[in-house]
Amino acid sequence: MRYDIEFKGSYSLLKVQLNAGEELTVEPGAMVYMRGPIEVETSTGGIWKALKRSFLGGESFFMNKYISRGESEIAIAPELPGDIEVVPVNGTLFVQSTSYLASETSIDMDVSFGGLKAFFSEEGIFLIKLQGYGEAAISSFGAIRMLELNVGEQITIDTGHIVAFDGSVSWNVRTFGGAKSTLFGGEGLVCDFQGPGKVYMQTRNYPAFVQWVRSLVPRQTGSR
Repeated sequence: MRYDIEFKGSYSLLKVQLNAGEELTVEPGAMVYMRGPIEVETSTGGIWKALKRSFLGGESFFMNKYISRGESEIAIAPELPGDIEVVPVNGTLFVQSTSYLASETSIDMDVSFGGLKAFFSEEGIFLIKLQGYGEAAISSFGAIRMLELNVGEQITIDTGHIVAFDGSVSWNVRTFGGAKSTLFGGEGLVCDFQGPGKVYMQTRNYPAFVQWVRSLVPRQTGSR
């Protein structure tokens, strides 16, 4: 399996070349084009896992698996403008639900819950839990920045800027600075990370962008 990322930066496109027998799991709706002998299988990957992906993670109930029967190519792109990175999965990788794009079929997929604070917040964190060994494609809103944390090294990131992090990294979601900061400071939830391991973050905040767009929409003041 070989890949190339075109137009890297704002509008990235991931092109994957598949040999006969190679398979790729892809987020529904992410396929831009495919050519060559490719079969597509749509499945739930297990009813319970599918329900968790759909209800908790905001993901599709179904997943698409592309199976190559010869030399073929598939191009993949995310919904949001931003970057794409192909990263290693060596055991466990947690990916923000809006940032999962594709993965090798040797990697299993589940959902991890960020706690009650996350559940009741628009900036909550719902994670796709990838387990196994192989490679996965992740996407971002804006650019992707990777940080390598040493043992015991800590960093705090706004939940709206999280893309992914290794399973070896300890993490905890909390409110930022108390009630005043949450109500008047424009901040919501943050996540404290502690190494060792890699943390991937994005330079733009998707929930904040959605709120900004909403503020531009005129409100209806009454019926005619």
